Amino acid sequence: MSQPNFWQDEDNSHKVIRQLKALRSTVEPWQEAMKKLQDLQEMVQISSDNDEALLKEIESELAVVSQEINQLEFNTLLGGELDRNNAILSINAGAGGTESCDWAKMLLRMYLRFAEQNGFSTQILDILEGEEAGIKNVTLSVQGPYAYGYLKAERGVHRLVRISPFDANKRRHTSFASVDVIPELEDDDEVQIDEKDLKIEVFRSKGAGGQSVNTTDSAVRITHIPTNIVAQCQNERSQYQNKQTALKILKARIYAYEREKKEEQLRQHSGEKKKIEWGSQIRSYILHPYNLVKDHRSEFETGDTDKVLDGGIKDFIEAYLKARLA
Repeated sequence: MSQPNFWQDEDNSHKVIRQLKALRSTVEPWQEAMKKLQDLQEMVQISSDNDEALLKEIESELAVVSQEINQLEFNTLLGGELDRNNAILSINAGAGGTESCDWAKMLLRMYLRFAEQNGFSTQILDILEGEEAGIKNVTLSVQGPYAYGYLKAERGVHRLVRISPFDANKRRHTSFASVDVIPELEDDDEVQIDEKDLKIEVFRSKGAGGQSVNTTDSAVRITHIPTNIVAQCQNERSQYQNKQTALKILKARIYAYEREKKEEQLRQHSGEKKKIEWGSQIRSYILHPYNLVKDHRSEFETGDTDKVLDGGIKDFIEAYLKARLA
């Protein structure tokens, strides 16, 4: 950055600044923790066994620093190239009609509460309501440091077992919904798209909306013809805003698709995405005949289903990331 011609190449300078910011956010918290420990060490040296007030203060401060270091150590699990980025999370109801649509809506609420509890901001970009209840699919942006690093653990099929509130005979039902998570790209130039490869459609927004949202053809759907990848947005006020947001989602999905294809080639494995049905789930949520949420990858489980459905999924995410590293 000290080079005289650094600012002449604007694109490169912005990339370097982002790299610097990322490196500082990694190194500086460790330096601050080290300084706190050194200060505590000095306090121990000047303290005496009779100075109970000072010893309690040291003990209290040490507990705080230990917690900070534990979090920093956990952050090393989020060392992927794009783990620091915002996330684009999509939920799709699986087989099961109204039951699955309701389950997809429950998952949406769970992730919105998780984001709120962990300091992430959210924006619903596109949503399709169910015919009777719930939602068929939804796409939302989750913004904040390490949003993708955390939420990538949620990608897969989620299974719900409960007494159906839509069944007059109160029978037990099993529902499925799939969750997909991709990183939001900070630099759109990472994915180059030829305009002639895009099919752009406009249509009238559906569902709840503000003034003019449902009265004009402002919603936009973009299809990337070579890959058949689709992205759409209907929640912005103007067609232009919806197009820009849909294009951002499309580029992120193409980037994730290309990365996944390369990883599959490296593994020499041509696995397909799991179908949204029995036997393919990453996590089960059982509300009847007993309460249990179990992750089938890490084997982590809890009986506190209310806490989990209210956004308390951080323990599951951490257990998965640790198991993945092991």
